[in-house]
Amino acid sequence: MSSCQPLAGQASRVEAIMRTRPGGFAPSAPVVRSWTRCIEDYGLDPDVCLPPPVMTSAELALRREQNAGLVDCAKLEMATLYQQLGDGELAVVLTDSDGVILHLASSPEFAGEVEDWGLCAGAVWNEREAGTNGMGTCLAEGEAIAVRQHEHFYHRYTSLTCAAVPVFDEGGSIAGVLDVTSRSPLLQQHSLVLVGMSRQMIENRLLDARHTHAFRIQFHSRPEFVGTLHAGKLTVDDDGTILGANRSALAQLGFVTLDEIAGKPVTEIFNASLEEIVARSTRSSFYPVAIYRTHASSRFFVVAQEPRDRADASNHDASSLARRPARATRSTNPLRSSTTRVEFGDAQIASQFDLGARVIDRGIAVLVHGETGSGKEVFANALHAASERSNGPFVAVNCASLPEHLIESELFGYRAGAFTGAQREGRRGKILQADGGTLFLDEIGDMPLALQARLLRVLEEREVTPLGSEAVVKVDFQLVSASHRDLNELVESGQFREDLYYRLNGVMLELPPLRARKDKLALIRHLLEKERTPAPRLSADVRQILLDSDWPGNIRQLRNVLRTATALCDGDELTTAHLPAWLVQREKNLNRPQTAGASTALADTDESADAEETSNAPLNAILQAEREALLALLDKHRWNVSQVALALGITRNTLYRKMRRVHIKT
Repeated sequence: MSSCQPLAGQASRVEAIMRTRPGGFAPSAPVVRSWTRCIEDYGLDPDVCLPPPVMTSAELALRREQNAGLVDCAKLEMATLYQQLGDGELAVVLTDSDGVILHLASSPEFAGEVEDWGLCAGAVWNEREAGTNGMGTCLAEGEAIAVRQHEHFYHRYTSLTCAAVPVFDEGGSIAGVLDVTSRSPLLQQHSLVLVGMSRQMIENRLLDARHTHAFRIQFHSRPEFVGTLHAGKLTVDDDGTILGANRSALAQLGFVTLDEIAGKPVTEIFNASLEEIVARSTRSSFYPVAIYRTHASSRFFVVAQEPRDRADASNHDASSLARRPARATRSTNPLRSSTTRVEFGDAQIASQFDLGARVIDRGIAVLVHGETGSGKEVFANALHAASERSNGPFVAVNCASLPEHLIESELFGYRAGAFTGAQREGRRGKILQADGGTLFLDEIGDMPLALQARLLRVLEEREVTPLGSEAVVKVDFQLVSASHRDLNELVESGQFREDLYYRLNGVMLELPPLRARKDKLALIRHLLEKERTPAPRLSADVRQILLDSDWPGNIRQLRNVLRTATALCDGDELTTAHLPAWLVQREKNLNRPQTAGASTALADTDESADAEETSNAPLNAILQAEREALLALLDKHRWNVSQVALALGITRNTLYRKMRRVHIKT
């Protein structure tokens, strides 16, 4: 009888919490277990909520250093996921295995609001500190979980909805949690799918980063899934020994843990050696080839590729040899000499690349200007690959994503013991890492003023002094910087040093936004081929939607849409069912015929702008005045739509609709 009393006590306390929540509320089984842990194990009270503890800057820097591989593999996918979800009232969050927030992607407005609640980098969000929540409960349960509003243990967090998935390392242990926290009362199934897909991409990146020296074998029982997130992936040593596997590989082969397969020869899995699989993949131009499970009738389709570090080295060697005669005669298109393709028939990009390729080997600083997502880093990487420094490193630094208190140590490095949490052996900064190669400073317009003076000194003297050190180190690199902002305007407003601006702007290259490119269809096909081989066909409706969209997020947004659509497509043709609903509906709204009595009043929201949009009707006096005002602003900002939208305090989508309504074409 006494053994049942604790259980009865737990149930009564949970029921007491439920009575304080809205009528009809019924928590899920994992949430009930979490509430029980919060009460019995941690002694928490739902009405007494203390903000979770937040680590110091030094402690957070050390924690990020310890999880550098996870953070590096997750940052891009988190930015992609945030853009795909398209909601300014949410945050994409990454924690380590202790629930410490390592990185967060969100709008500045939403991040500022939830920071007061402790949702910020360095905060500890395990159950002991924050009660039932997406990140902490996901860690405790070890599986994907949704925590909706009143399922949170603390009343303070009941306006939030969370979707969290554990991120596993190659050994099957939880490395961290990927979470989406929003104000939405409903957790959309599409969001859950995207969070899961992002988790898979991070895990695959972790596996590749852990075994850059290994052969990679991708396989699936259906050939169209090879090269997608559904594919199993094995990393294999030169002698054919299996080193690692993703969870899809384990599931398809009937294993539960990596220990069951690691260390085995690949011939115990497939009826062919590593050499045979690689040779067959090469002969088939890396189109999936059929193979069978050893001592079984199960058939798979596989593609094997050589080690990533070996492939990179051979690409550098081949591209270097191919470029030498091109530079000597200047008769070969440098676009075809670079290892990264940036142009598929657009004359403006071709001319800008040719200009950059002509000056980059003369030590002239290159400044790339273009909207966010227009491919500035890919463009810079292609310039590097076409330069005489292609055998050297290409080191990219996003000045906007680095915390201000860490950016100096990231750029200049530090000596051993320079500050609490520093690595024992010290650390070479990004500038020293770029020695002999190319340093790419992305979003240079967001660099703090205090740091601009130090960077200018490095550019002038080509010397670096790491933090905490008196030793001066000579450095030699080619500088390419980029920004979506107008640096000249920042100089005029005092936000950017004039002397640094002139040092960076040896030659300025302008990248057109995706909506203005003439090679959009060829680019779409290229991106599809990168996601799946052979690439799926486009239905007529999809083709028109993709070509007609204004793509405010540019190539990054297009790539994310195509990646998701390809993953959801089981056949060989993409249809509107595979596109996000917002994109299909938006294009329907934009192409909808205008009714005779449509209002022409000014609109401040996306919805009203859609309803009032017209293409052929004559402008009344009010709309004509709005047109002239918009044209004046566009001219002032050199037709940089992002800057005009920022000046007006509206989204770019709203601005585009206003422009179309008053007959302004981009």
